[in-house]
Amino acid sequence: MKYVDLFAGCGGLSLGIERAGGQLVVAVEKSDMAARTFYHNLVGDAADPLAWQKHVGASTDEQVAKKVLVKELSSLLSEAGAMQSLADLDLDLVVGGPPCQGFSLAGRRNPDDVRNKLPWEYLEFVATTRPKAVVIENVVGMSQKFDAEQESSFVQLQQALADIQPGYIVQGVHVNAMHYGAPQHRPRLMIIGIRSDVALRTGVQSTGKLWKSGFKDVVGEDLPRLAPVPTVESIEARTVGHAIADLSPHAQANGGNKLYVKEMKNRAWGVRTKTRRNNVLNHVPRKHAQRTQDRFRMYQYLSNSGLDQRIISRAAVMPISDAELYVKKQLVDAPLPAIAPDGTLIAETVEALGAAIISLATKKHSQKVLSWASPARTVVTLPDDYVHPVEPRIFTVREMARFQGFPEDFEFLGKETTGAHRRRVEVPQYSQVGNAVSPWLSLAVGKMISNILSEDANGESYS
Repeated sequence: MKYVDLFAGCGGLSLGIERAGGQLVVAVEKSDMAARTFYHNLVGDAADPLAWQKHVGASTDEQVAKKVLVKELSSLLSEAGAMQSLADLDLDLVVGGPPCQGFSLAGRRNPDDVRNKLPWEYLEFVATTRPKAVVIENVVGMSQKFDAEQESSFVQLQQALADIQPGYIVQGVHVNAMHYGAPQHRPRLMIIGIRSDVALRTGVQSTGKLWKSGFKDVVGEDLPRLAPVPTVESIEARTVGHAIADLSPHAQANGGNKLYVKEMKNRAWGVRTKTRRNNVLNHVPRKHAQRTQDRFRMYQYLSNSGLDQRIISRAAVMPISDAELYVKKQLVDAPLPAIAPDGTLIAETVEALGAAIISLATKKHSQKVLSWASPARTVVTLPDDYVHPVEPRIFTVREMARFQGFPEDFEFLGKETTGAHRRRVEVPQYSQVGNAVSPWLSLAVGKMISNILSEDANGESYS
């Protein structure tokens, strides 16, 4: 199954497609940080930064030959020879996640509108190469309508793909990586298209409406042909504890899930590792100031005690006398002494506990302790809002990668994080993880497409 990955990021989408039988032709990613991680894990060794910069400085043709193009997609589209070579390969699949929130069919009348440029480039690539199958991934917000008279980007993009000659049968799906094996609540939208001639030969049709995933025992077996098949039943939902308990010395009592950790070490993921290391890759705990650690311990205590963690942020916006009265009321049933999960004593009396909360008050209201017993919240590019269940810190890159479903041998390269002023141009490790498609989801999508293309190749018809 020959495929191309556009807007490839660090490789989450490609990783699942490869495990499903895909063979990479080329990946296109403008960020040299994300592209370096992609190359290192799916193509060859990019550990040497000087050797990598030599690759980045090479010509478009040279980079395409080495399977990772570190440039804008437009640079590839402008190379007629390279595009013809790709078209001649009779590609099986093109995948990618172009930014689409502002996409509009009216965009062709205004080619300078940056909101429309990238998805149109994606469609131009599809029109030129005419792959048998297409997958476009994006965030759920893409389904919001522009206004009462104009359909959402999601709906309009489906129509644009369907109209590309020789035509595509298109299915919109609303999928959650949690239903495919990830220990994370991660809803996403996908547009899945099969070229009309392939669809005709295999009996593939679209439902004409959005399909939403669910756990395996909820959705049943009557699924659209273009829907990735859920693999996890509701009682098997993977959790934070399943994913990372083995990485914490304070978590033994909570247990873990040896099967999940074993799957993260499964060589079937096909990561191109050069050596086997004894240490856990990308697992470097962040260093926090003492006051921040104390606040994290307070969040953990409040969460474990069934108290509202927002006490801390609400107290911050009140006059001190009102805050003291408010906090006192909230702590009526607080268990004492107050002890953090790592054994640190927070307070012995309710008065001392209230004073500690007032002293730690912050207007930041989005920080939340994740529970061992639940799937993680959606992994994002900034890790600051998610607090570890037992340790007074945020999660490491590896822990976030476990939530996504990246295997243990997958090594993220480059800076761990970056300053606010650099976020528009740099894609450090945390951002690479947060931007990625869960490999569990891409594996299910890859299997579904591989099955259809195998039917077509074998001359089978679906009935």
